[in-house]
Amino acid sequence: MSGTLNKVMLIGHLGDEVKMHYFDGGNCVGRFPLATNETYTNKQTNERVTNTEWHNIVVRNKAAEICEKYLSKGDKVYIEGRLKTRKWQDDKGADRYSTEIQCTDFTFLSTKNENQGGTPPAANPQPAAEQTPSNSVSKPITEDNDDLPF
Repeated sequence: MSGTLNKVMLIGHLGDEVKMHYFDGGNCVGRFPLATNETYTNKQTNERVTNTEWHNIVVRNKAAEICEKYLSKGDKVYIEGRLKTRKWQDDKGADRYSTEIQCTDFTFLSTKNENQGGTPPAANPQPAAEQTPSNSVSKPITEDNDDLPF
């Protein structure tokens, strides 16, 4: 195979509100942290252990405005996108790196009762001609994943 693939799929909870940045020309960027959890039972102590991983999500233009309007801290969301690493310099001139998820698709998974708002069931920042059937989730995914075979 000669091609490459840069694809990320995450289901997690927002760790903060969507922070918006607006630019000349009407473009905008929304950023928010997303928490994903891994839970397992320690075989030696028989104790349940949960590890949380934080991801920096970046959404652009109309998709960012939709996220800002309908998402809030704690909401559950499915994010699809690609990894992007940015290089920048701190106050002391040292090179720093930041890895982000550039969001290309998302679906809200919190129900209306959970977030008290009028959240649409799915949102997709891609034009309709580019959508595929795999871009939508018809109903919320439940938290009960202890019975999964994998």
